[in-house]
Amino acid sequence: MDTQQQQQQSSIQGAKVLMVGAGGIGCELLKTLALSGFQDIHIGAKVLMVGAGGIGCELLKTLALSGFQDIHIIDMDTIEVSNLNRQFLFRRSHVGQSKAKVARDAVLRFRPHINIRSYHANVKNPEFDVDFFKQFDVVLNGLDNLDARRHVNRLCLAADVPLVESGTTGFLGQVTVHVKGKTECYECQTKPAPKTYPVCTITSTPTKFVHCIVWAKDLLFAKLFGDKNQDNDLNVRANNAASSSKETEDVFERAEDEDIDQYGRKIYDHVFGYNIEAALSNEETWKNRRRPRPIYSKEVLPESMSQQNGSTQNCSATDDDSTVSAMPLLGLKNPQELWGLTQNSLVFIEALKLFFAKRKKEIGHLTFDKDDQLAVEFVTAAANIRAESFGIPLHSLFEAKGIAGNIVHAVATTNAIVAGLIVIEAIKVLKKDADKYRMTYCLEHPSRKMLLMPVEPFEPNPACYVCSKTPLVLEINTQKSKLRDLVDKIVTAKLGMNLPLIMHGASLLYEVGDDLDDIMVANYNANLEKSLSELPSPVINGSILTVEDLQQELSCKINVKHREEFDEEKEPEGMVLSGWTQSPATNGESASTSNDENEKAVDVTESSSGPEMASKKRRLSETQPENDKKETENVESDDDELMEIENPVMVSKKKKRVE
Repeated sequence: MDTQQQQQQSSIQGAKVLMVGAGGIGCELLKTLALSGFQDIHIGAKVLMVGAGGIGCELLKTLALSGFQDIHIIDMDTIEVSNLNRQFLFRRSHVGQSKAKVARDAVLRFRPHINIRSYHANVKNPEFDVDFFKQFDVVLNGLDNLDARRHVNRLCLAADVPLVESGTTGFLGQVTVHVKGKTECYECQTKPAPKTYPVCTITSTPTKFVHCIVWAKDLLFAKLFGDKNQDNDLNVRANNAASSSKETEDVFERAEDEDIDQYGRKIYDHVFGYNIEAALSNEETWKNRRRPRPIYSKEVLPESMSQQNGSTQNCSATDDDSTVSAMPLLGLKNPQELWGLTQNSLVFIEALKLFFAKRKKEIGHLTFDKDDQLAVEFVTAAANIRAESFGIPLHSLFEAKGIAGNIVHAVATTNAIVAGLIVIEAIKVLKKDADKYRMTYCLEHPSRKMLLMPVEPFEPNPACYVCSKTPLVLEINTQKSKLRDLVDKIVTAKLGMNLPLIMHGASLLYEVGDDLDDIMVANYNANLEKSLSELPSPVINGSILTVEDLQQELSCKINVKHREEFDEEKEPEGMVLSGWTQSPATNGESASTSNDENEKAVDVTESSSGPEMASKKRRLSETQPENDKKETENVESDDDELMEIENPVMVSKKKKRVE
């Protein structure tokens, strides 16, 4: 620190400040003033931020204003129009550009003398290995997906670098501290599968069918049949938003004399064709992702829809508009039948035509209703066409209706509060004040007159396979199940390993890596198609497998237990992994039943990708310690994580605290 900076620091610390007002601005101002007094502690700290979205923008701003001098940011995403209402470092002119780079440039404009380095990349890339993480004093997460969070947690454990984790959903939020050997790691308590999803994933990079459903329901259906003045990414897709043409902006408007069939094809070509082509023009987005395929109506639909299907005028009129259906016109009867691309395209056009022919007065005011047959048909068809474009398995109308869910929209104030809490915990970590670490939860409604609920962190879970090396148990039919099943359903999907290595004793059964020669790759690929009992080193009942990820420096043991039969409904994967899904119940208690229906909905939503089961959750009691009655507070973190918090006092009776 030079002489001028020392003088400025001294004057700041000696100043006496009067604040008038403690509302929205006041809360932010008080937080920033308080944090500024800690600059002597963390002035030389080197910080890694992962994520430059809703939380990340607020976090970078707060770090810079709090005196941090050396900040590194990793984010693989580009800026979307839908980000602009809450990610305040971005402007419309930035659409299509790297979030990490634009955030860096924005902060350097008001803090030009600090060092900020941005990486437009996936944190799971090989260059971000354990040695990379070791150079930092603390890692701060502002991520929006479970997989990346688990990956960062494992690298922090391997590098012995403290991690401050965070998440928000609407008015709810949380900040947790994870220090190796002192507190539980991020995976000590298993997180349930996602229930809500980031808007940028839905609009730009869907990977699951539920992303396509939400896109079709909350964006396309709303744009066509709801308020046409709403702004979303369906009609602004160019890298430079200013270049969007007037025709693109008005594509959803139907002229009075415009043929309904041509209008339907125009919409089809725009959202499934032109928009996809515009997205593909941003090469950075698809560097590490599967590229989608543009689909145009001329490829899948007959030239004349009226000749193919008859007229919508033949559709019988009813008093109940919710019973109008496109399926009978197309000869489709079974809602559990899986439609192909052509059938989905026909349903899409016919459903759109029926809305204009039979329900024109409702257009402009409609919202999606799962009991509206025509709306469900339209959303199912649109979601399936989008899924086809992105290489995602298609679903039946019956399945799609069950999957339809809601996005909990982000609240900028919650992001700002959480960002401030992250910095406070980071400062405690840098001071090594372990007894002052807190997990803090933002609540929507006051609990014991508090909206911010601090909880002492837990010690490491001895049953955690990530930080405590507890062996796992896998029940599997070793004679029927292939090694590929084990890799896809267990090692990759459940254990979250990116570059797995599987050993049985001294025999190497499978490995992934760029340094493998052609013979080794061929041998491992051949092993994938063999049943476990037919491998060069047979895996049978009682076998112990060692599974490692060299990038994450994670290793665990799996005890194999042969089992002949599995319940197809309860155990559809044909195997059961124990020791990773649920922590042991405490004092005979089981998980709250209040979320049973929600958990089932998640299972339906995530059925194609093998969801994680919800672990035993923490609870927050509204009562005094001597009262056993409990009330839970659900906190969903940034579209991924559902947690229930326990009363801080009650917890001390059941689980040993960090010393």
